[in-house]
Amino acid sequence: MKRIVKLLLLIALFSPFYAFALFEECKDLFPGQQIPTTTQVGRDLCFDDFAIYYSPLDKKPIYTVERLNGVKLLAPHPRRTNRFYEEARLPYSDRALLSDYRDSGYDRGHNVPAGDMTNPMGMAQSFSLSNMMPQARQNNQGIWAKNVEEPTRLYAKRATGDLYVFTGSTGKLGTIGRGSVTVPSHLYKLVYDPSKKKAWAYWVENTNEANMMPPISYIELIQKTGIDFHLPIEIADNTKKYFSKTPSPKKQILGGWYPVFFDQYAPGKVNEIIASINNGKVASLQIQYDRNLELAKQIGTEIESQTSMSIRLIQSSPPESTSVSYERNRVAVIIYSK
Repeated sequence: MKRIVKLLLLIALFSPFYAFALFEECKDLFPGQQIPTTTQVGRDLCFDDFAIYYSPLDKKPIYTVERLNGVKLLAPHPRRTNRFYEEARLPYSDRALLSDYRDSGYDRGHNVPAGDMTNPMGMAQSFSLSNMMPQARQNNQGIWAKNVEEPTRLYAKRATGDLYVFTGSTGKLGTIGRGSVTVPSHLYKLVYDPSKKKAWAYWVENTNEANMMPPISYIELIQKTGIDFHLPIEIADNTKKYFSKTPSPKKQILGGWYPVFFDQYAPGKVNEIIASINNGKVASLQIQYDRNLELAKQIGTEIESQTSMSIRLIQSSPPESTSVSYERNRVAVIIYSK
């Protein structure tokens, strides 16, 4: 079984990127470890306390997921950092930039709220721009914060066990910045309570004048977003409908880029990259690093010595923090396939 899993991972790694997500490092954040399916192409990003399915085209989340726990929410919270930063794990051309939001008239609206974070690491990570969407300012600070985020936390504090929350946005009102970050027309937050096998969703227009409407059903949200969240829920006749039984959507190509991470020099990974280049599968690649320039150079030198590929080294750092430690020695090889 382990050999099959490894084979599937290798196929996913050295193939063009498709409209499905693996979330191998953070499946526990999803109810029953069931990953939503959608025809929207994107990139899965794992954080300590939440996960993001990110759209390089729109440069904002397609959806985020977090697991809330009432006991943790009732404990003292870390200080809000307010230190927004560009997501270093994404290729530069696919990231939202700080400059995109500057003077745009829109807030950097959290999908996973900073107010849900219960430790310093999660708080710092929640300010990644990969977690942001252009949100109408009064909407973000008013109706969304007071009538969506806060009631969700209050419910989680009363719930039995964990609560799962998906947040995202859809539609297009335009774009902001040189990077053309999509401004969504509608925002949503899906709440799933496993103890009751029930789910509901908040659906809000992304305007300063938006009015709060009653929550919509889980099925309505699927119809509006085209995302199957694979939640086992109870229908009115007390029978269960498992949406995970529906067939997966047709896979679509994103355009062929994927990351290979190195915490130390790994000859096997390097040789696989070299083989992929020599087999004509790679158009270009870049190596991103924070502090471990030596490892980045070692990987780049080895690849250049055995291929005709020219390597770009790019330094990309998360924000400094006295209370949070990042994997600063990690090196990411970003590969663009043909």
